[in-house]
Amino acid sequence: MAEQRSLPVPDGLEGERLDAALSRLFGFSRTRAAELIVSGDVLVDGSPAAKSDRVHAGAWLDVTLPPPPTAPMPVAEPVPGMKIVYEDDDIVVVNKPIGVAAHPTTGWTGPTVIGGLLGTGHRVATSGAAERQGIVHRLDANTTGAMVVAKSEHAYSHLKRAFKERTVDKRYHALVQGHPDPLRGTVDAPIDRHPSGDGRFAVVAGGKESVTHYDTIEAFRAASLLDIKLETGRTHQIRVHMSALRHPCVGDMMYGADPTLAARLGVTRQWLHAVSLAFEHPATGEWVSFTTDYPDDLAHALKIVGSES
Repeated sequence: MAEQRSLPVPDGLEGERLDAALSRLFGFSRTRAAELIVSGDVLVDGSPAAKSDRVHAGAWLDVTLPPPPTAPMPVAEPVPGMKIVYEDDDIVVVNKPIGVAAHPTTGWTGPTVIGGLLGTGHRVATSGAAERQGIVHRLDANTTGAMVVAKSEHAYSHLKRAFKERTVDKRYHALVQGHPDPLRGTVDAPIDRHPSGDGRFAVVAGGKESVTHYDTIEAFRAASLLDIKLETGRTHQIRVHMSALRHPCVGDMMYGADPTLAARLGVTRQWLHAVSLAFEHPATGEWVSFTTDYPDDLAHALKIVGSES
């Protein structure tokens, strides 16, 4: 249901543009405000207005706010290339392929891990939001590798807590441009959304605590293969931290990678793979560990960069 809001323009907004005034009154972006004005959902003293019109204190605003978008539900269909690494009554560990999101989100129409599991007859926990059933952690759509999904309600709550309390050992391999100095180190830098609002994240003062440990496995002429342990699990964390070190993941054009090198190595996305996951099994309490092989595109790129060195 659309929501109707009516209120006078406060004295403090006298002379402001209409789109700016709406942005400050309702807390949404100027772009969003402009869209509402253009679609005729904003009346000033009962009449439509332009986004650049100046508002006067005491003028009466009538704003029709559309209902919030409903989260899309998973589509149960098999995901080509998604392999089951391990499964029992409580958990299923998958090797997630490229181009697959963990769960449905607004704006994502591609395949999902949850949809792939449901589409091949796997049961998942029903805890959490309906579109995120069983999901206790996520990988970016174009980051491949090990992901655990909870099948039982007990496993869901246990694993959720384990990820929150950082008792899960998450290991990644990343091929980054150049050679980090020092070869082994820790990046402790807060991350939040990039000020541009274009979907990127960045090291931002006052952002969420983010800690990444890295160690060089092998240095090549143009790039270095790193073993990375995540202490926290922020969106795009490794990609942001490596870019902040000026050694972005090969192929990660969103975060400043060299397109020429990516083309030479044949990669069309960030060279980043969740190589292993280890945690306390939610049912047995035993420490379990799962590893995944590199997908073909990353293995091929590594072979080329190695032959050039």
